[in-house]
Amino acid sequence: MTELFASLAETAPAYRVLARKYRPSTFGELIGQEAMVRTIANAIKAGRLPHAWILTGVRGVGKTTTARIIAKALNCTGPESGGKPVVDPCNKCESCLSISEDRHVDVQEMDAASRTGVDDIRDIIEGVRYGPVSGRYKVYILDEVHMLSKNAFNALLKTLEEPPPHVKFIFATTEIRKVPVTVLSRCQRFDLRRIDSSKLMEHFSSIVEKEGGRAETEAIKLIARAADGSVRDGLSLLDQAMARGGGKVRETDVKEMLGLADRAQSIALCRYLLLGEMPRALEAYDLMLKAGDDPVQILQDLSELVHGLTRAQIVPGYAGSPDLPEEDRLLFNDLKRLGIPALTRAWQILLKGIGETVSAPDPARAAEMALIRLAYAANLPPPAELVKQLQEGMGTASAPMNPSPKTSFPGSGKSKGSAALAITAEPRAADPVAVVKTITAMQPMPATFRDLVTMFAANREGNLCAQLENFAHLVRYEPGLLELRLENGAPPDFLNKLNRCLNKWTGKRWKISLVDKPGLPTIAEEKRKAEEEKKARAMTHPLTQAVMATFPKARIKSIYPKKTTADLLSEEKEDFLPDPEEQGEEE
Repeated sequence: MTELFASLAETAPAYRVLARKYRPSTFGELIGQEAMVRTIANAIKAGRLPHAWILTGVRGVGKTTTARIIAKALNCTGPESGGKPVVDPCNKCESCLSISEDRHVDVQEMDAASRTGVDDIRDIIEGVRYGPVSGRYKVYILDEVHMLSKNAFNALLKTLEEPPPHVKFIFATTEIRKVPVTVLSRCQRFDLRRIDSSKLMEHFSSIVEKEGGRAETEAIKLIARAADGSVRDGLSLLDQAMARGGGKVRETDVKEMLGLADRAQSIALCRYLLLGEMPRALEAYDLMLKAGDDPVQILQDLSELVHGLTRAQIVPGYAGSPDLPEEDRLLFNDLKRLGIPALTRAWQILLKGIGETVSAPDPARAAEMALIRLAYAANLPPPAELVKQLQEGMGTASAPMNPSPKTSFPGSGKSKGSAALAITAEPRAADPVAVVKTITAMQPMPATFRDLVTMFAANREGNLCAQLENFAHLVRYEPGLLELRLENGAPPDFLNKLNRCLNKWTGKRWKISLVDKPGLPTIAEEKRKAEEEKKARAMTHPLTQAVMATFPKARIKSIYPKKTTADLLSEEKEDFLPDPEEQGEEE
């Protein structure tokens, strides 16, 4: 039996996944990166080769593949090379074959994610001093270069700035922001773009034909959309779909594999939600759950449709684009009457719902609540309409306003006018500020700075009140204008909070600024000064002097005004904690 397995292993070739089997080997085979290919090709033809490249982009767009093609172009020894770098490597000479098989002695590829230290960079620094063994250049390819440590980057800087003429560096990274600026400034940067869905569809269809399989157009479209611009991710999905269908790529298999909802059901659900038909929307949602659709994926499909609807409102001809599925075009044309405010509100609700569904213990119920909010919001008038009604002074204190027809809620069993929004309003006013004052009870403008501080205490803003008393030196005060000098220790957001509260309470925009002038003493300082003066006057009283003579260590803690019996009965009792420094002292 062992011999049988050994013989099978020798005769059966190892399977190579599609992502490796159809990996580009020349610049011409790269898809979607025409600008980068043109720049590199012109540089090679003109002999203007930089000593370092850095390639950045999302995963699977061809960064490492491009680095290997550049290494081939630099070291190709084919008949067309003439001893110089070529634009199109032959992939037949020993140099090209050894680079493709990852065994070229002068082309070293290092994974910076696993070799991040200074010692790994030191090996490179030591190796650049020696010339190439068999190639034209020594090429160092560092994948995921952003994973190098700070010390490793610093160790590489000098060599990267002035390398020997026979050395070339090629860096690849998905996180360009994590690469130090000192490294970026020493490299020629290329940003590899995401691949368009149409190009991915053409590429995947050609691969299916080369593999002798068959693919449905909608299935290829779903895979290209799920790849999100990444060729490698798309090829992995295509490989899985072909294995699932026995060489056939079917739409049903791809949907089950990706957990996608049926497109027609998603479109029907979107239509019900945006039209406010809540019972039918929940019924459609339950059917999708029973079919095994993922709640998060349902919300993501809805957000994609809402984005398409919004784009159709702005871009002329988008709703009739042949690249869109027929169901999408019908939906976009049917719901043209929806405005941008309603669509953007639906977008925000879906985004929030997706986040809640991902983190919820019961994703199905969380998604259902998001759908209910979306259907409910579809029946509400847009904010601009409400503001317009308020500015026109619609509604009285005794009768509710007549709402828009959209304010009727499905399944409520009431007439459209029953969902009216009751707003108590003053008589008709044309000024928007006056309309706002009819809705929100405004407070009178404080006449003095002390009145302003009292306003904060009355509105239970104890922290701001205390900060005003202890840190604020008044320089100038007018109703709506406040100039202060602040003591050290005031919170950095003190002025913002102050301004926000005053604008809200008074209905007027305040101008609050800091000035470099002495100003008046703080309220706390004035209180302390008044207290000290009271104590000084009390010390002149004969009774106080007699007590101090009897108890030499005693001191006056506080002074209270004389109160009648009625005053004492009307006030609540307060507990005063003793000063820790005074414990054990005589009073």
